[in-house]
Amino acid sequence: MQISPDLILGSVIGLAGAALYGLSVVVYRSQADEIRPLAISAIKMWVALPFMAFMTLLLPGLDAAFLPMTTIMLLATSVILGAVIGDTVYLWSQERVGVSVAFPISMSFPIITFFMTVGFLGEPLILSRLAGAAIAVLGVILISNEQNRQQNEDGTPNKFDKLGLLGAVVTAILYASGTTVLQVGIEGVDPIAGNLVRMIVGSIAFIPMVGIARMGGMPYPTRRATKIVILAGFCGMAVGSLLYVAAVAMVGAAIMSVIASSAPLYAVPISVLYLKEKVTLLSGIGILATIFGVVLVVVGF
Repeated sequence: MQISPDLILGSVIGLAGAALYGLSVVVYRSQADEIRPLAISAIKMWVALPFMAFMTLLLPGLDAAFLPMTTIMLLATSVILGAVIGDTVYLWSQERVGVSVAFPISMSFPIITFFMTVGFLGEPLILSRLAGAAIAVLGVILISNEQNRQQNEDGTPNKFDKLGLLGAVVTAILYASGTTVLQVGIEGVDPIAGNLVRMIVGSIAFIPMVGIARMGGMPYPTRRATKIVILAGFCGMAVGSLLYVAAVAMVGAAIMSVIASSAPLYAVPISVLYLKEKVTLLSGIGILATIFGVVLVVVGF
């Protein structure tokens, strides 16, 4: 792909979205003792909904959200696959096999996305872009595993859990599928209005999920944690998801999936300052590999 102004602008927008998401994850992690992961996912989705409704009314207008049913179904499918089912399956997998196993497998989704866009959307097979995706994924894995190790949260399982491993693989496929479907659904659609549709569907989907979890004994989050997650969710999901959708519309699913997976890179400075973590040699290698991989994917040749 030739480097065009849209490619550059879309990549910058995508990087900004990934940065917001990465920073928000650090905040979520700091509240882990006071709020459950499912509650975090639901709250950030519910926070994003009114923001996207306001932005739609302010800019393209509510009429822009009245889309053809096929488009609505594609946008709905993208958020259900990724943010609802994908995140939920990942959390389930993480509980069974641990972060150190579930995360590397699930973060292979940019590579799966690459092959999906080539196979289903007819995008060109650019080997340098595939190599960049693999290098970036490796870098992200190194960064995240070092962060998990420093927090003594390696989650090493006590036994070989086939279902847990399968869940991690399914997560990667769901993330890749959601991003690929989003590229098709957002084509010719205003990103703000399109993301409003996604947030409506996602918000509705979390209502029964939270209800079932509450009946299963999930405790209410503390008031302090809820306030913090609302603020972080506004930045990471409300603003971040809008940038994500806009970037997919501009640069495509294959490139944006790699950019999105680089989110842990931006969490490193905050983790060092706020959580008092250290930048180890492996973390440094991971940072360099992630940066190089993203550049290689964006430039392509």
